Order: sequence, then structure tokens, then C-alpha cells
Amino acid sequence: MYSTTNFKTKKALKEAVGKGPVDCFQPGPFGPDVSDGENACEGPHYPQAHRWYASVMVKDQQIVKVLG
Repeated sequence: MYSTTNFKTKKALKEAVGKGPVDCFQPGPFGPDVSDGENACEGPHYPQAHRWYASVMVKDQQIVKVLG
């Protein structure tokens, strides 16, 4: 899954989530909804090569915490 904002680094995602929830989505046939709970997030967005991955907590289609 991806954050709606195309963060170039996991650090940038962590900083944004520290200021408040960040919208997210699942591209392709499995989305766009993301289920609540722990999910894997990656970035930057396709078609760029993914350079970071993060475990995140999602609630109501928003990333509320970066776990790792």
C-alpha cells in the first residue's frame, strides 16, 4: 500500500504522521481501501523503484502510526 502523498523517504513519512494522520490507499485489484490494523507501506510510488518499506498502523484509511 502507499500513502497518498508520495514520500521519498521513510523519515519523511514518520515526520508527517507525527503531525497527524496520513491518507493511504492500495492500488490495483486489492484496493483502493486498506483494512484497519497493521499494514506494509512502501515508497516512493510506482513506477519509481521502491527505496523504503515500513510497517504502519491504519485506522479509517489513514496511517496513524509508523511501527518500523
